[in-house]
Amino acid sequence: MEGVVKFNCHWSQSGPVIPDEQYEIINYWREILFNMDLIGAYENGVGFGNISMRVGTGNQFVITGSATGEIPELEPGHYVKVNSFNIDDNAVQCFGPLKASSESLTHAAIYMSDPGVNAVVHVHSIELWNELIYKVPTTNPSMDYGTAGLAKDIIRLFKDSDVFEKRIIIMAGDRAGILTFGHDMDEAVNVLMQHLRKNG
Repeated sequence: MEGVVKFNCHWSQSGPVIPDEQYEIINYWREILFNMDLIGAYENGVGFGNISMRVGTGNQFVITGSATGEIPELEPGHYVKVNSFNIDDNAVQCFGPLKASSESLTHAAIYMSDPGVNAVVHVHSIELWNELIYKVPTTNPSMDYGTAGLAKDIIRLFKDSDVFEKRIIIMAGDRAGILTFGHDMDEAVNVLMQHLRKNG
């Protein structure tokens, strides 16, 4: 659910922050996912779904800005860089033309838990969600989207489940919410596409 920011967002406004090469990769896939209605906005205007890529070898990453779900084709100005985060304080420090997505801590928890992950995709598909819930690593249903509790529960899954192999998480507290991730954006999207084909 985009457009609802539930964390302490320490935002420094700036011009575009995404390098051209990353923008081409992330935007290529984001457009495909948008056209498949896996990223978009509901009739009430609330957007859903987002996409991110790690920057360098630390835990910094570039992510779609808040409330961009309904925009068909994003420009470099729609992406934000998350410089640092603190899950315990429910805080994100970011800079760019917009504030970071409300799901930034969710993405941060994945990057923190698996240094081999360089891309994260968050989509909504009620059909796939219904098909996979509790069959693949699934978060606690009491953990709402975009919260520190959800981020901590994702870290728990990396300790207690086969999420390293499966590369997919069902967000039980975010109806229709699904996370996939991978070594690069191709892998992150492929994990999703394979499940969609299998359950289509």
